[in-house]
Amino acid sequence: MNTDAPRPRGLGKRAWLTTQLVRRLLRTLAWSRLVDVTVLGRDRVPKTGPIIIASNHISLLDAVFLWGALRRRAVAIAMAELWTWPVVGRLVRLLGHIPVIRRDAESGRSALTRAAQVLGYGGVLIIYPEGRLVPAGGREPYKPGVANLAMATGVRIVPVGTTGTDGVLPMRGSGTAARKFNRNHPVTIHFGMPINPAEFDDAEKLLDHLRHEIESLRAEPNGG
Repeated sequence: MNTDAPRPRGLGKRAWLTTQLVRRLLRTLAWSRLVDVTVLGRDRVPKTGPIIIASNHISLLDAVFLWGALRRRAVAIAMAELWTWPVVGRLVRLLGHIPVIRRDAESGRSALTRAAQVLGYGGVLIIYPEGRLVPAGGREPYKPGVANLAMATGVRIVPVGTTGTDGVLPMRGSGTAARKFNRNHPVTIHFGMPINPAEFDDAEKLLDHLRHEIESLRAEPNGG
């Protein structure tokens, strides 16, 4: 896929070096069993070429586990508040992630434009279709951006079911007695089969199918 846009920061050399260092740290933590993490279906993510990774969103740690589970560097669309946090803000800048201001239409359009540039350079894009944290068992309408982006670019979507991260770090207002880190709670990152947008005649049908696939992966976190 060709593009006349500048190469995204997230696909540059500095982002590559940062990715290698951070992933090495995350793998060390995984091997030490600091957190019990199971990754299923990782081979369903193509080794080359553009791809969209779409997952449910139940904890602030989702991106850490999903991004760490990949074997390719990836650029994520994330809430703009992260760019103001100490340490985290510096890291997301180095990795070239894309900030989006929630409930701001112009920011959303800008984020999708930058996302298309990542795909145009053959990159991996991580997106959370719900657009916000949603408690496990809750339901939030999927934002149309992921389906519109896939249909406009022809890039396939790999659905991901994430479970357990809300047990490691519950979201505020989840009803959990103590909102603190619980490393003993198991986490599963389950990659599904890529979805070809060319098989759908409109974005709404694609979005419905994506939701069904993600919910199925969540319901069967152990692969069956």
